[in-house]
Amino acid sequence: MSDVGWVEASARDVGMDPAGLERVVALIDARRASAQLCVLRDGQVVLDRSFGCASEALFWTFSVSKPFVALAVHLLVERGMLGLDDPVALHWPEFARNGKERITVRHVLTHRAGIPFSSGGLLGDVAAMADWDRSTALAENATPWWPAGRVVGYHILSYGFVLGELVQRVSGISVRAFVEASLLTPLGLGDIQLGLTDGAWPRHVPLRGQVMTDQVRRVVFNRRTVRQAVIPAASISATARAIATFYRMLLNGGELDGVRVLASSTVDEARRVSSDGEIDQLMHHPVRWAQGFQLAGPAGAHRPTGTHADLRTFGHNGSSICNTWADPGRGLVFAYLTNLAAPRRASLRHNSDLADMLLDACS
Repeated sequence: MSDVGWVEASARDVGMDPAGLERVVALIDARRASAQLCVLRDGQVVLDRSFGCASEALFWTFSVSKPFVALAVHLLVERGMLGLDDPVALHWPEFARNGKERITVRHVLTHRAGIPFSSGGLLGDVAAMADWDRSTALAENATPWWPAGRVVGYHILSYGFVLGELVQRVSGISVRAFVEASLLTPLGLGDIQLGLTDGAWPRHVPLRGQVMTDQVRRVVFNRRTVRQAVIPAASISATARAIATFYRMLLNGGELDGVRVLASSTVDEARRVSSDGEIDQLMHHPVRWAQGFQLAGPAGAHRPTGTHADLRTFGHNGSSICNTWADPGRGLVFAYLTNLAAPRRASLRHNSDLADMLLDACS
């Protein structure tokens, strides 16, 4: 449910430089990947382009998925069914095993739970990720790397399974059903799916890889069992239009076209800074985290939101392959979905350059 007609407005009418926008388009086009780009400013469509695919094609979005399960948790807090400082084990007793009884909901949301991997390593988590029962059992039996709350360390897949199981325990329905019924259906966003349905399978875009390590990712993430699995930290499949619409709702304080799905205070809480200047112990560089989102960092660094973004900018990068963010100061929404798994440094630079070009085009 959105009154956006997906017709591009005049760039100058929304305070943007047409030449700057065409540089954004040219940079994407030169990459020769399948991609979708949607940019909104003050609720108006600035760019709505597809590259080598249809606008209805569905991309695997990697960690662009994380804010959806995080916001499901925040919505349960808003409804009084959960507290951010509740121990996870209060609602999921088995989670307390191996010294995890002090881990709170907030610790998980902010990547401070101390369990970046449920199995002890990324390969074990990936091997289990298409099996919900196996993944949640691994989370129950995980032993923390660090004491709860002590350090920030990115939780790649464990993030989604802990929060997703928490949603299920508290709401009484599956996390897929809760996200769909509470966050997506009210906005008419059927093109955001946590695990592809059979009917949507023909629209999925296969992942491409450039180097050997990315070829491994291509093989893993193109499997139908993986694409259709509920993996809350990674398996949202979507169109750029749908993601842009969702972020437009967030930029508008949880309401869109007369439909409210989140209280504005809930959106504010999800965007509240939880780490600023600390070294993320898994990523080995500073990350500004909120409580479900990544935030723009200080000027000068190559980041998914650009080198000179407004520090209020929030969103989430998806393995440097897909990228989404919203800039409250400029009224911008950016949704960029691709299928190209390239070397991380080059992909991060590509996303940073795109963001900078877009920011430079704003007057």
